[in-house]
Amino acid sequence: MSDEGIVLDSAKELWRTLLPKLKAERPILGLSVVLALLAALAGVHVLVILPFWIVFVAVILNRSEPTEQPSAPAVAAAAEGGSDPLVPVLNALDMPVLVIAADETVLFQNNAAEKTFGRIPPDSYLAARVRSPDILDMVRETIATGQVNQIEHAERLPSDAVYVVRVAPADIGGGDFGRRVFLLTYRDISQARRIDRMRSDFVANASHELRTPLASLRGFIETLQGPARNDLKAQEKFFGIMHEQVTRMSRLVDDLLSLSRLELRSHIAPDEPVDLVPLLGHVRDGLAPLARDLDVTISLEAPETPVVVKGDRDELIEVFENLIENACKYGQEGQKVDVRLTGGGDGQAEVVVTDYGPGIPAEHVPRITERFYRVNVEASRSKKGTGLGLAIVKHILTRHRARLLIHSEIGKGTVFTVRF
Repeated sequence: MSDEGIVLDSAKELWRTLLPKLKAERPILGLSVVLALLAALAGVHVLVILPFWIVFVAVILNRSEPTEQPSAPAVAAAAEGGSDPLVPVLNALDMPVLVIAADETVLFQNNAAEKTFGRIPPDSYLAARVRSPDILDMVRETIATGQVNQIEHAERLPSDAVYVVRVAPADIGGGDFGRRVFLLTYRDISQARRIDRMRSDFVANASHELRTPLASLRGFIETLQGPARNDLKAQEKFFGIMHEQVTRMSRLVDDLLSLSRLELRSHIAPDEPVDLVPLLGHVRDGLAPLARDLDVTISLEAPETPVVVKGDRDELIEVFENLIENACKYGQEGQKVDVRLTGGGDGQAEVVVTDYGPGIPAEHVPRITERFYRVNVEASRSKKGTGLGLAIVKHILTRHRARLLIHSEIGKGTVFTVRF
């Protein structure tokens, strides 16, 4: 009885193996039966046909594989056929992802990886595409040990970027069809690193800017308490210098607070309608006394019709006050500043502020909107500048979704263009 059970089980197992193969080769087997019947009808003896037909069927079934696929998807096959449900998931990620085999070949890359690093043909060796020894060593260690690893990696080309590169094993599929692959991911932390660098630079620069006036005040106070205690003429002179230094620190603190407020609201674009024609007239009139003291003429050219943009009136006044005041101070040798407003209606509004001073060297132009950056430190301080004016202008215009264009030629002057 037990022998019969073994035979039945073997027959069931054989039939279970053959059934998928028979289903897979149905068309060819059906055609072979038709051909055998036609041969019999043509007069060929059945004993001649049958052996050939049996051999043909055996060959066909031996080459056939079951149509059943692994229950879990295989990323490598899907990368070619596009049928793996994991492919759209990986392509939806905003970080570059590479799927690596145990032999260090690249099985798949998502859209973000292709955009960042270029197309990598399937089955290419990782070492042929990734030149960083640290990343390759990390991947090899994970392949050998199965442990998750990550490092911080900096790229220089095509642009400066910093990534946290992580590799982790992943088992896909199940049973006899399962395999282990390794996911290599790149998380971009460039912006965070830039912010950290800017924060440290900001603290260093702000401390430096405040150190000088504070040292001056301390020295004058000690002098007034000591040698100049009864010297009225020296006291009058020192009090004037102290007032100037305190005023400078006050301007610096005000500008720092303005920058902080702008950064908090940088993601919120203002939507109030502002007519630039009367606004620029107001700014020109407000700066007329300064221009007169510097022997500079401010001319304003504006259309008679309103030129309306969406913005914050007070912030836009601050922008054009900064630009026109800088043009008067640093371009006073040219003795005039031209302000031209164009656009309106459906056209793009544009304000151009032109001075005819000494100009700005080309190597300084890309950096003059940075905090505390000065082309000439002594000249800037002598003109009571804080080094934050153009940084404030840039932040305000960024919030207004506007652009600041700067063009300068040595000996011919500088042109600031605000384009809304």
